[in-house]
Amino acid sequence: MFKVYVMLAAMLWSAGALAQQSVITGTVKDSTNNQPLTGATVRLNNQATGTNEFGKFQFEKLMPGEYVVRVSFLGFKDKVVRVTVSDRADVVVYLEESYQLTDELVVYATRANDKTPTTFTNVNQQSIQKQNFGQDMPFILNWTPSLVTTSDAGAGIGYTGVRIRGSDATRINVTINGIAYNDSESQGTFWVNLPDISSSTQSVQIQRGVGTSTNGAGSFGGSVNVQTISQQREPYAEVTAGGGSFTSQRYTVKAGTGLMNNNWTFDGRASKIKSDGYIDRASSDLDSYYFSGGYYGNKTMLKAIVFGGQEITYQSWNGIDGATMKKHRTFNSAGALYDENGVIGYYDNEIDNYRQDHFQLHLTQKLNPYWNANVSLHYTYGRGYYENYKQGKAFADLGLDDVTIGDSTVTAGDFIVRKWLDNQFYGGTFSFNYEKNKTALTIGGAYNQYARAKHFGEIIWAQFASNSSIRDHYYEGESQKNDFNVYVKWNYALSARWNAFVDLQYRSVQYETSGTDDDLAPYDFTDNLNFFNPKAGVSYSLGANDLLYASYAVANREPNRTDYVDGEVKPKSERLDNIEAGWRRSRDNYSIEINYYLMNYTDQLVLTGKLDNVGTPIRANVGKSYRTGVEISGAVRVLDQLSWNANLTVSANKNKDYVTDPENGKTKDTDIILSPNVIAGSQLTWTAFPGFQVSLLSKYVGKQYLDNTQTESLTLDPYLVNDIRANYTIKPKGVRAIDLSLLVNNIFNEKYESNGATYGDGVAYYFPQAGTNFLAMVTLKF
Repeated sequence: MFKVYVMLAAMLWSAGALAQQSVITGTVKDSTNNQPLTGATVRLNNQATGTNEFGKFQFEKLMPGEYVVRVSFLGFKDKVVRVTVSDRADVVVYLEESYQLTDELVVYATRANDKTPTTFTNVNQQSIQKQNFGQDMPFILNWTPSLVTTSDAGAGIGYTGVRIRGSDATRINVTINGIAYNDSESQGTFWVNLPDISSSTQSVQIQRGVGTSTNGAGSFGGSVNVQTISQQREPYAEVTAGGGSFTSQRYTVKAGTGLMNNNWTFDGRASKIKSDGYIDRASSDLDSYYFSGGYYGNKTMLKAIVFGGQEITYQSWNGIDGATMKKHRTFNSAGALYDENGVIGYYDNEIDNYRQDHFQLHLTQKLNPYWNANVSLHYTYGRGYYENYKQGKAFADLGLDDVTIGDSTVTAGDFIVRKWLDNQFYGGTFSFNYEKNKTALTIGGAYNQYARAKHFGEIIWAQFASNSSIRDHYYEGESQKNDFNVYVKWNYALSARWNAFVDLQYRSVQYETSGTDDDLAPYDFTDNLNFFNPKAGVSYSLGANDLLYASYAVANREPNRTDYVDGEVKPKSERLDNIEAGWRRSRDNYSIEINYYLMNYTDQLVLTGKLDNVGTPIRANVGKSYRTGVEISGAVRVLDQLSWNANLTVSANKNKDYVTDPENGKTKDTDIILSPNVIAGSQLTWTAFPGFQVSLLSKYVGKQYLDNTQTESLTLDPYLVNDIRANYTIKPKGVRAIDLSLLVNNIFNEKYESNGATYGDGVAYYFPQAGTNFLAMVTLKF
């Protein structure tokens, strides 16, 4: 790997030395705090570019003379500057904040800013689109600090998962425009239900640890705050077509009106993604859409958003044991039909079929020069099923009578069943935001209801009729969850250098569920929980671009449905005490952040390594446990054409009193399941010439245990994966631009497994990931 970096650096240096030409370079900054603005649009004649993570832009191959440079960025006034260039000119453009209301105010209450004493990473639209080849959102965010991704199908399309600091998706709070997205019962996030949401995303903020107060389930590992596409000032249309390994296909159509009559804008998108997957039969057939319309005034902004998707995926959540993996790495046992001699075939419709539609209405009102208010209403409707072929299933397991044929009694047969979930989620959020002199204050909250969610199973085919009728429910249950929270956030400038932050949240959860589970076991649970989640911190400015910060935060959260239904005892709620302390520095050519964290858990619900019969991880309370570590991240502009973004996390993740021998009450300090002690990411990017970039993307994940006993035979080996991404933009006549992109994944064909589980039998089951594969796409922009 070292040789690859050295060779690439030498090539880039030579290319830079040979490139003697007239250029205009510049930096775009916020005039208020002198910070660089990433993702600003810079236009010169018929050329356009965006500023990088240092706020830099560059135009090359120019004739000597005077040029007009136009700069625009959402939330700021447009700026026009005149530049005279003979050989090389360098300019700094300062943008002033615009007083017109913008979409950023919708997510303002739930996001951290430069003065917030917590740990976060912002990912802008430019970075998202470079990596958006149709894979799920976790794979686009893969190179951010302390983050690990996995894919059931092995190639990033279909069911994917994400862990932050070792915490799985059920412990990561996700919001879309400030609206909670985590499933209310499982608390998981299923990005497969929103395929290609990245194409309609303006920015993402990832907060690690407890973070700031947000809406929905408490953050126990991190938060992912998604903002969908904001106001586009110019009309546009885009068509994207792509494809690659495993018969992967991706088609996206986007269009927008731009700002009409200085107030109105409308945007829309439709997407289709298909893939056979790396794992056998792990196919995905995904559809999605996004439409929005907004009114932008000086004092009022009103925006309606409708988005959703449908996924049909062949099930691939079983994993494979080590012995089978050595012989047949892509083997998938889902849908297998056996006779007395072994496997004879597979059921062709062993699928997950689910549709989810989201409706959001956002109102922002400027009340006076210091106060603005945000009110949002939302409604989500989800419905779908798992379909399974049950071979040799006992009638009693489905609540049916045995069948008598002649003198014989038949006690089992073949069935096709569907396990349904039909749910509705609705509610509202609000925030009042105040800024004046030394004070920034936010008062916010939300009330959400997960209403009468129905869990039921139906038999759609049976080898023997027994006493059932088509569409009979052989199990059924209902759930309802009410979730209320209110919070106050206060930032106060104690002096020119010191800033204090206080964040207080009260959250109330009422959950009730009853019925029979798919194994016909009855359940009936009601729980009422009240949580107080305080947070406080300070930051100290060493200079204009240097900040020290420290914070202490408490988070409490409720168990999920599986904890109640599948647990051997009633689960307890969890508590997390989180300390964050660090240093951030930003300079014109580099930035760095060093952060220390300590996350102390009480009654943490950790993964046991077991899965239920639909692949959902089973958890249990383990008493005291902790995660602690150091995160280092930064970016450096090595040459005009070469930049490097990198991050490293070194941590310890321990169960302090995990019971390894229940009969004798023995405990042991063991590593927490699926929590690597080392995670590293790297993006080395060469801009060979304007419009063309090549990036070497590297990810290292250390050793992981598959349960909490720290058994050496139940582990995932460390892995290092390298990808190469190339993006090339040309601007021929007749179109605004043509973007050509290529992503070659796992260029060294590393054989690795990013996820695994055990079923309590001491056997490890793995989820292999694809070897070398590629995705390519072309986008026409009008």
